[in-house]
Amino acid sequence: MTTQPLTAMQQSRIELAACFRWTAKMGMHESIANHFSVAVPGNGQQFLCNPQGRHFSRIKASELLLLDANNPSTMNQANAPDPTTWAIHGALHRNVSDAHCIMHLHPRYATALACLKDKTLYPIDQNTMRFYQRVAIDTGYDGMGLGNEAERLTQCMGDKRILLMGNHGVLVIASTVAQCFDDMYYFERACRTLLDCYATGQTLDPANHEVAEKTAQQWQNYGFDFGQQHLNELMAMLDKEDGSYRL
Repeated sequence: MTTQPLTAMQQSRIELAACFRWTAKMGMHESIANHFSVAVPGNGQQFLCNPQGRHFSRIKASELLLLDANNPSTMNQANAPDPTTWAIHGALHRNVSDAHCIMHLHPRYATALACLKDKTLYPIDQNTMRFYQRVAIDTGYDGMGLGNEAERLTQCMGDKRILLMGNHGVLVIASTVAQCFDDMYYFERACRTLLDCYATGQTLDPANHEVAEKTAQQWQNYGFDFGQQHLNELMAMLDKEDGSYRL
């Protein structure tokens, strides 16, 4: 029997569901909070996101909500999303044209860095250098991302694709689900290395500008779709353990 190829929306649903599941396996989720979204084919204003109250470890592709960033009655619907999901992701999909996939988390190490007076991710290893001068830092925290706060966040990204949200967490945008997840994964790894170094009490030894920028460029020009291969492997492992995320 011939298997019909997946549509772009079906593929987006499956990939995003896999990212939810793997994020929970890594302990980067927080209760039933935090949220991911991906725009569906069209004008970029309609997007899939996680349903309210569902733990990341149980999310299935078919359960993802399809929302319209320009629909003012969204929160009055029977299956309304979490209020911060709608506020933050609705504002970003509405106002940032290249925000195809958006992931917002409060992971341990990125959030710890976001709570320091000096929130700089210093270029001390390959992973931290990946993000050298490529992180926007928001120091204007004004609540849980609702109302005007959500709109304000859309102005904080600038030309960056990662926003370290001071006193809050981290937000990543990318052109694909795979790239967004890969950036989130490596950003948290980078923050972990920096915080581990701080914990020693010794002085950091950052690379100079030339080396840090060269390494960041090497990450960008790695020569193959590293992020997609990463996600494909995670999905293969999930398929062996529990493929219900695909349903």
